[in-house]
Amino acid sequence: MAKIKITQVVSRIGSTERQKRNLDALGIKKMGRTVVHEDSAIIMGMVEKVKHLVKVEAAEEAPKKKAAPKKAVAPKAEAAVAAEVEPVKED
Repeated sequence: MAKIKITQVVSRIGSTERQKRNLDALGIKKMGRTVVHEDSAIIMGMVEKVKHLVKVEAAEEAPKKKAAPKKAVAPKAEAAVAAEVEPVKED
């Protein structure tokens, strides 16, 4: 999906409580702050309610980072964990 960049350009002072909550839900807490969100119907609905307070732009897609490989558990660590748990002996 496309991403959009939302920047608050007008103060929230004098806005209704609903508009302030929409800004908070978008992640914008202060003037001049910018957040990036997916371009979805939910986000666009929130932006529509505060369009007089924000500026919306298309965000450039950053290349996705490859996930770091998972570290293997060292055999010594497995042995230490196994040593801590003693098997229950039944008579």
